[in-house]
Amino acid sequence: MTDIRHPLALQDPELTDEAIRRLVTTFYGRARQDDLIGPIFNAAVADWDDHLGKIADFWSSMLLKTNRYNGRPMRPHFMLGLKADHFDRWLALFEATAHELFAPELAAVFIIRARRIADSFEMNIATARGEIVRPRHSV
Repeated sequence: MTDIRHPLALQDPELTDEAIRRLVTTFYGRARQDDLIGPIFNAAVADWDDHLGKIADFWSSMLLKTNRYNGRPMRPHFMLGLKADHFDRWLALFEATAHELFAPELAAVFIIRARRIADSFEMNIATARGEIVRPRHSV
């Protein structure tokens, strides 16, 4: 059976829903154990299976154009009290995980998007707090 992808989906044969799920599960397993961001994630997420499924659907929708994610991720992050060092740690762990699991080209696809997401969240949160911030994670 041929894997027919959406024409706008990333056309890398290494990129599958299973690979996305592996990245999400591995990364959040590490993030939950991290001294800095672990307590924030563990206090905010009651059902990890459900949360990991939503995050995997988010990445699948973004990269494979599956349209499985329809949430609004910004609002819950506003309530977490996140600071610049939290975003830095999130990115460091995410980037290390992507590099470990994927070939450099595919890891870069995930990392570029993760940096854009982090910058967007960080800027929106800072704006809501009345702070002035410039992007710290250049792409």
